[in-house]
Amino acid sequence: MRWRDPYAEPGQVVGLFGGSFDPPHPGHLHLSRQAIKRLGLDQLWWLVSPGNPLKPHPPAPLSDRLAAARKLADHPRIHVSDIEDRLGTRATADTLEALHRRYPGVRFVWVMGADNLAGLHRWGRWRAIMDSVPVAVFARPGQRVAALTARAAQQYARFRLGEHAARALGRAAAPAWIYLDMPMRPDSSSALRARMDAGGGRKVRTK
Repeated sequence: MRWRDPYAEPGQVVGLFGGSFDPPHPGHLHLSRQAIKRLGLDQLWWLVSPGNPLKPHPPAPLSDRLAAARKLADHPRIHVSDIEDRLGTRATADTLEALHRRYPGVRFVWVMGADNLAGLHRWGRWRAIMDSVPVAVFARPGQRVAALTARAAQQYARFRLGEHAARALGRAAAPAWIYLDMPMRPDSSSALRARMDAGGGRKVRTK
């Protein structure tokens, strides 16, 4: 399946929500709707990753994850994309550099759950992520303390904005980040994979 690059005009504020989406679930959609509303995003792109170097096992085939994500993402401002695969990037910092070159004038915001902020210091060139785009961190069940005491949160503490500044985040100069509470959902891809594996309803992963 060939996917077209998402379209964005200079000056638009576009959220980037990256991950394996293995599988995508209602929690992804819930966070995305909150991000669009709270941040005032013109668009939100789901960057379905070819693979996550921090995870020990390869994900399900990219084509399957893209199709499932597209079926779930029923919001007019959400665009499901395989652009990371076509750019040939794996590290988020490299993806952001490539997107800035490809979309001059577009204001990107990296969107993540609190669990990702807790482990951000293990990502390749993680400081380059914080320094290149504003970052919106959304609450996840049981992750608040781990996220707000994490290495990244501590080192960038002086660049944290209050929740009242959420709609201005997309036009803030990086580094800038915000932590936003939201109604919680317990969904997680790992829990869904475990249930699918136990029920025999998941394909064997292949590289």
